[in-house]
Amino acid sequence: MRKAAIVRFMLLIYSEEGCWAEDEREKCFQESTQIANALHKEGKFLAASPLLPVSMATSVRVRDGKRSLTDGPFAETREQLGGFFMIEAKDIDEAVEIAARLPAARKGTVEVRPVHELEGLPGRQVGNSK
Repeated sequence: MRKAAIVRFMLLIYSEEGCWAEDEREKCFQESTQIANALHKEGKFLAASPLLPVSMATSVRVRDGKRSLTDGPFAETREQLGGFFMIEAKDIDEAVEIAARLPAARKGTVEVRPVHELEGLPGRQVGNSK
């Protein structure tokens, strides 16, 4: 019997930066850490991290060989990218179930996106599960 392929998913966490009170943010970080540890025990955790505020961001563009830098994010939106989880799951349904467990899903949006595996990148080889 052939083992089902494992797929990597990026869970992109969006919310309005000002919607979190400091105590709520700390509770979110603690709950997210607990979820990351549980996913690690299940063999599904790859990485996770909150991001610093968009005021710390720099967007880079190269047009006609010239580099331009812009402070802040590329697009003006109500919700900003605030962090991510990189997980392994058997399919999109399992990834969505994991995304729904994240505390940020209750105040913002968690975008679930399959990762396109490229041959030749450093690190894990495509098709390996660990």
